[in-house]
Amino acid sequence: MQPPRTSARQPSPDQRQLRRVALSGLLGTAVEFYDFLVYGTVAALVFGDLFFPGADPAVGTIAAFGTFAAGYVARPLGGIVFGHFGDRLGRKSMMLLTMALMGAGSFLIGVLPTYDTIGVWAPVLLVALRVVQGLAIGGEWGGATLMVVEHAERVQGSRRGLWSSFTQLGAPLGSVLSAGVVTLVSALPDDDFRSWGWRVPFLLSILLLAVGMFVRLKVAESPLFAEVKQEPSAKPPVVEVLRRPKPVLLAASVGIGAFTAQSLLTGFMISYAVDHGYSRPQVLTAVTVASCVALLVLPTASALSDRIGRRPVVLAGAVASAALAFPVLALVDSGSPGLLILALVLGHGIAQSTMYGPLGALLTEMFGTRVRYTGASLGYQAATLVGAGFSPLIASSLLASNGGGSTPVSLLLCGGAAITALTVWRMRETHTDTLDSSPTRTTTPTPERSPR
Repeated sequence: MQPPRTSARQPSPDQRQLRRVALSGLLGTAVEFYDFLVYGTVAALVFGDLFFPGADPAVGTIAAFGTFAAGYVARPLGGIVFGHFGDRLGRKSMMLLTMALMGAGSFLIGVLPTYDTIGVWAPVLLVALRVVQGLAIGGEWGGATLMVVEHAERVQGSRRGLWSSFTQLGAPLGSVLSAGVVTLVSALPDDDFRSWGWRVPFLLSILLLAVGMFVRLKVAESPLFAEVKQEPSAKPPVVEVLRRPKPVLLAASVGIGAFTAQSLLTGFMISYAVDHGYSRPQVLTAVTVASCVALLVLPTASALSDRIGRRPVVLAGAVASAALAFPVLALVDSGSPGLLILALVLGHGIAQSTMYGPLGALLTEMFGTRVRYTGASLGYQAATLVGAGFSPLIASSLLASNGGGSTPVSLLLCGGAAITALTVWRMRETHTDTLDSSPTRTTTPTPERSPR
């Protein structure tokens, strides 16, 4: 008796696993960005008063964004720690641990007493929880992205960029979710929002965590990692990576423009726009619309990078971001809600997303399997530290000393985009490379001046 025939269109087990891993990466980064952007949004609105009372409003905002930066400072360390164990023990176990820590940290912020209740311990505990979040996120992106790209290599290697975009899509999805939830609670009377409403978005993160953990428990380990697991290197992965530092330095530099734009045009922009006369719902609506546009641009840019290369797509996004920096802030300064939406769509939804989309595949392709988790995570998180961690703090400080003019913000956007553009110019193209399982590949070959 012959076995029943399977339909030609029925996905193979590898294809089903790839889809499951892609969904897992999407949910993981959605939790990551939801938690981080909820913090950035609420910090811009009320944390200055709740955790740093008595300070000048500008000083309170700077202090609130200082705690925001604390989470980013911890991210490279998280990339090293979780990258080490991810390269030694496996991607899946680290993905579960980082998601659990991230969700728990966000939930605990939601129940944290304010300065009026426990005094100085309130900001101390807030910073501590931000550091826990930063450590977890430091390992989250690398594990999620590597799992997707390494599974895709075996199933559809020529479309690694498109598949990696599912992980990248977590950023705008998390932004949409965070902006939507904060919009709902910010519509409360001001006293209610300040007393308990701001806690709701943090507490709701436990739902995202539950869904994400359920999906991740069902994914299989990376097939490329399984090939090298039996032959561990004598040296720690971070030593192997830093022994040849050029790839990780390039990886860190190429992402600075995308993260500078992301940070300034989401969390920081909420504080800036509210201070310039917009209502909270107007600003959050603009962020939501821009994030919805990003949900379309990210996979488009990533798929295009599979066809023409990572370098030209990232470079196009960087040039667009620099060119739009001053016009975008001029649109914001106009006071028109419609032009505010246009500004964030152009700057964040299109230009930033074009830079950001191919990064998952690009950074993964720069390192060998045995050190890929450590190398890609360290480069990515260093970029977030420089580009996103300090940009709001620097922008707030410059605005306070510059009388509130938008020129410093535009210059920061231009500077970040310029770093990305110059770095891309020095890199070689990787989109046609095969992801090897060699333990010795820790760097890319000599840079080429032009894309393939």
